[in-house]
Amino acid sequence: MSETAPDVLARIEGRLGHLSLNRPRQINALTPEMVADIAAALQSWATDPAVEVVLIDGAGDRGLCAGGDIKAVYDGIRGVSAAPLEFWAREYQMNSAIAHYPKPYVA
Repeated sequence: MSETAPDVLARIEGRLGHLSLNRPRQINALTPEMVADIAAALQSWATDPAVEVVLIDGAGDRGLCAGGDIKAVYDGIRGVSAAPLEFWAREYQMNSAIAHYPKPYVA
């Protein structure tokens, strides 16, 4: 049985909340699970006095994030994964939380 690395690595390094998107082959395209993981970390760190600033980066050298994973959206249309409207709603809620984040957020 092989273990895979999580698609979002969330950690605190000193006073920095550090999020790393970890799907370099897909240019770190967001899945519903990634959106949930990012949102949860941001919510937790928003009131954590140990975190003064949040940094998000992406694995690989092709880009930070390609946006929503089109394959996952297609799977949602087929009924295999989260419905596209639900995915986009959660992704836009996450974007709004980032836009109104109470601490500096660096990408």
